[in-house]
Amino acid sequence: MREAVFVRRRAPTWRAMEALLDADAPADPDALADAYVRLGDDLAYAKTFFPGSAAAAYLNDLSAQAHARIYRNRREERGRLVRFWTHEVPLAVYEARGALLASLLLFLGAVGVGILSSMGDGSFARLILGDAYVNMSQANVEAGDPFAVYKDARELDMVLGIAFNNVRVSFVAFAGVLPGAPVPGASVGTGWILISNGIMVGTFAHLFGAEGLTLEWLRVVMIHGTLELAAIVIAGGAGLTMWNALLLPGTYPRMTALRRGARRGVTIIVGLVPVFLIAALLEGVVTRRTEMPLAASLFVILGSLAALVGYFVVLPALRGRASHA
Repeated sequence: MREAVFVRRRAPTWRAMEALLDADAPADPDALADAYVRLGDDLAYAKTFFPGSAAAAYLNDLSAQAHARIYRNRREERGRLVRFWTHEVPLAVYEARGALLASLLLFLGAVGVGILSSMGDGSFARLILGDAYVNMSQANVEAGDPFAVYKDARELDMVLGIAFNNVRVSFVAFAGVLPGAPVPGASVGTGWILISNGIMVGTFAHLFGAEGLTLEWLRVVMIHGTLELAAIVIAGGAGLTMWNALLLPGTYPRMTALRRGARRGVTIIVGLVPVFLIAALLEGVVTRRTEMPLAASLFVILGSLAALVGYFVVLPALRGRASHA
């Protein structure tokens, strides 16, 4: 094949590659990769049959540009992932700070209700936790191993089961799903999930506190509970920021406000994924070691608390100030 014929036949493919490289928007990675492979074949052909030709020089230059774009895209993708965790999640948390504070206050208030109700009514724990769980807990206390429930299952099975449950509860809190309701209950549903879980935690705490095991309960349960309960509160705040945008759209059209709120809420939920997984790992592997030294327990609890405050309080405040500077 003569050079002129080769150029005439393959020129449309090369122009398509030029269009991909010149586009303002990022090129489709698959299309760019496919075009790059075809370009490489053409370059090899030109170097073999038309060495030193204008076509070979042109294809060599075009191939170099395509190679640079492909690897730049890969670096940008890695940078985009880093930016998501270091900027986008903290900024979404900052923008949802009012809803997150409301979620925290609602949950803590419900914990207080659970404790006070249990103190005032001896049967309240059975109503909330069920007879089977209360009986089992009392039997474990009498046997001298109050937290034996954390040792029943194999570690891997427990980690997987807890991780699934953590994700389920947080998603339900985010979506505002009411028990038995065919559709989400919006902010009311999210509030209900926060209140019901808070009452359960307060009742659970009093169940062991009534046996003189408050400090032991904190030492053991908060190994995983610090992250687990924080995840529920943050997921609830993400749900409130989404549904409140629908109910109180401000100057935006209602659906536009909902999309903005949903984007912010989903970003926060994705940011919680490591929290879900680490909490499940701690509960399945570490909490069961109830004999571990107090110093080790405090190290895990305070380390978890410091990480939560750093990532979900301090960093969002810094990102928020920077965005308004």
